[in-house]
Amino acid sequence: MKVAVLDVKGKDTGRKADLSDAVYKMEPNKHAIYLDVKQYMAHQRQGTHSTKERADIVGSTRKIKKQKGTGTARAGSIKSPIFRGGGRVFGPRPKDYSQKLNKNVKRLARKSALSLKGRDKAIMVVEDFNFESPKTKDFMQVLKSLGLENKKSLFVLGDSNNNVYLSSRNLKGYEVVTNSELSTYKILNANQIVLLESSLEGIETNLNK
Repeated sequence: MKVAVLDVKGKDTGRKADLSDAVYKMEPNKHAIYLDVKQYMAHQRQGTHSTKERADIVGSTRKIKKQKGTGTARAGSIKSPIFRGGGRVFGPRPKDYSQKLNKNVKRLARKSALSLKGRDKAIMVVEDFNFESPKTKDFMQVLKSLGLENKKSLFVLGDSNNNVYLSSRNLKGYEVVTNSELSTYKILNANQIVLLESSLEGIETNLNK
């Protein structure tokens, strides 16, 4: 699968990037994608939610009224869930939401996601670029040149580039990651995938282990 390499101004450089069919043109496995996205979403949950049940409430243990003769139901504790300030019935407790997923399944899911984007022609390859200093204005100019002003986009770098990352950080709908941070969820969540030339080898190496 060959894709034209564009420069930072959106013009064709005349070079072609050879994308591996084993990564960008395979038959997608939708169940693997489902499992990987499910794990990613589960790991976003802190699991620190908690409430106090009647045993956790601090309060008097005396019987609050006599057993009979009041004309109302029996009540033995002010900590009962039926009273204001009482415990919560079957309330949430801290929980670990992490899920285990085989590495081969995760690789299959990422390759499947990239293949779906490749099928939709939502992958472009851009030659490496950098900024002298972090400036959102410079990153916006790159987006405009590439025709991505109104498209949710994911930029994949070969190595960490602080200036490019900081320039994009306060823009909604755009994310910059390195090839090692690439995930199935991030691929599918973007309308356009922008691969910098230096990221291609790393992506294929990571997904063909």
